[in-house]
Amino acid sequence: MSAETDGCGGPNGGFGGKGRGYHHGRLRQALLAAARALMSERGPAGFTLAEAAKRVGVTGAAPYRHFADRSALVAALAQEGFEHFNEQLGRAWDGGRPDPVTALRRRGAAYLAFAKAEPGLYKAMFGDAGFLAPPAAEPAAQAAAQKAFDELVRTTVAVLRHFYAPEKNARNLAVQIWATTHGVAELLLAGHFAGGAAEASTLLEDAVAALVEGEIRRSLGVEPVFPREK
Repeated sequence: MSAETDGCGGPNGGFGGKGRGYHHGRLRQALLAAARALMSERGPAGFTLAEAAKRVGVTGAAPYRHFADRSALVAALAQEGFEHFNEQLGRAWDGGRPDPVTALRRRGAAYLAFAKAEPGLYKAMFGDAGFLAPPAAEPAAQAAAQKAFDELVRTTVAVLRHFYAPEKNARNLAVQIWATTHGVAELLLAGHFAGGAAEASTLLEDAVAALVEGEIRRSLGVEPVFPREK
């Protein structure tokens, strides 16, 4: 095999044209693109490594030059997703300007927009946490996923500080906000909102506001209207 190519194009050279094969690295990206499309169509458990290879137009053995197995391919796709996700949500947060409440709303809208625009990446990121666990995932993939949650915790700290509320439960509030946002995103992707993204965004804003307000009330010792089960 030449150092210049992966040397595994199909009858028509896969994406590269007749007989051209893949330059080093191009096959990896082509397989990620194929997995992204298959993930969008079928979900995290809906395709095999051989199907990804077939969609690209290479032999079933070719993907193993870049990925140990299917889980490693999904983990790499999840890493790519989290990197884009972190970038877009970071821009939406914009350092908490002009205030953390406004920035948190923008961040929620950006989360839904990402899920809607990139269903394949989103399903790879959140479809099965096992894909981000060793040995499937490289440390970089795990770090990208952890960064997403760490950034959310920082936003909840900023919001609580904005209202002069204690920060001790910021992590728990972050989990609640993430779970709520993920649930709304899944319903949006499944087509359950007649009003589309606008309706989903409004619902998310109201739900997150209720979570934040509930945490602030608890921190002030205000008895909840809906008591917790003892």
